[in-house]
Amino acid sequence: MPDFDWNDLRAFLAMARTGRLTVAARQLGVDHSTLSRRISGLEAALGAPLFERRPVGFVLTSEGEQLLPDAEEMEALALRLHGRLSEAEQNLSGSVRVGSPEGFGTYFIAPRLATLAASHPRLEIELVATPRSFSLSKREADLAITMTRPAQGRVYAHKLVDYALGLYASPSYLDKHDAIHQREDLAAHRWIGYVEDLMWTDQLDYLPQVQRGLRPHLRVSNVISQMTAVAGGAGLGVLPHFMGRHHPDLVPVLADKVRLIRSYWRVTHEDTHELARVRRTTEFLDDQVQAAGDDFWLD
Repeated sequence: MPDFDWNDLRAFLAMARTGRLTVAARQLGVDHSTLSRRISGLEAALGAPLFERRPVGFVLTSEGEQLLPDAEEMEALALRLHGRLSEAEQNLSGSVRVGSPEGFGTYFIAPRLATLAASHPRLEIELVATPRSFSLSKREADLAITMTRPAQGRVYAHKLVDYALGLYASPSYLDKHDAIHQREDLAAHRWIGYVEDLMWTDQLDYLPQVQRGLRPHLRVSNVISQMTAVAGGAGLGVLPHFMGRHHPDLVPVLADKVRLIRSYWRVTHEDTHELARVRRTTEFLDDQVQAAGDDFWLD
C-alpha cells in the first residue's frame, strides 16, 4: 500500500469507535486537525472514502466497514508485540483502564488504588466507575468488572466475588414510619429503586425478589445516589452490604429474612489478557477481594 502509516490506521479505529472528531483526537492525544489529516491520508492511500459525515457524527461507509475487522486485527498484533517487549522491563509501565459498576468502583476499588500505584509508580491507572457495560473489543477498557459472565466474544472471564445485598433505611425514616417485623410489612413503606429504562443489566431488578408487587416511589439511576437518598430518609432501598454496612446513617432491615446474592466477574480481552500491566492489575484485584473477605456479607 503506498504511503501507509500505522498512525493513520489508529486514527481510523478511534474515529470508527467514537464517531466524533474531537473525542477521537482526545483519545489519541492529538489535535483534531492532525486526526483529520490522518484520516484523509488513509483514504487517499486506499483510494476510497471511509466515513460519511452525518448529524449524529461520522459514520463508516461500506469501504470503512470492510476495513474495520482488518484494522482491529492489526491493532491486536501491535498490542501483542508491545506486550512481549514490555515483559522485558523490570518495572511495569503504561496505562491500564479499569471499567467497573459505580458502586464497586467507588467503594471498593478506588480506596485501594494507592497500594497498586505505590507498587508500580510508572503504571498509569484509569478507573471508569459508571453504571454501564464496557466493550473490550472497542478498547473502552482493558479490564472490565461485570455483573454477568459474557456469553460471547474473544474474552477471558473469571468470577471475582459473590456478594450479598440487603434492605437498608435511615434511623430517621424508621422512627417516623410503621415498624417492620416481617416481609408483609414492607408493602406499606416507600421504596427507592432504579429508573427502569436506565438499568444497564437485569441483575439490578431487585424489588421483585424482595417481595412481589413492590414498586419504587423514587427512582434513581445509580446505586450511590440511591444510597444517599436512603440515608436521607426518603425510603427503603436494596444496597450491597460492602457499601451499606459502613454508612453511619444506615441500618439493615430484616437482615435475617431478606438477602440477595449477586456476582462480579472480571473480564479481559484475548488480545490484551497477557499484557504484564493488565495481568498485574487483575492479580491485584484478586488479592484485594480475597483480603476483604467478609466485607461482602453482613455477618
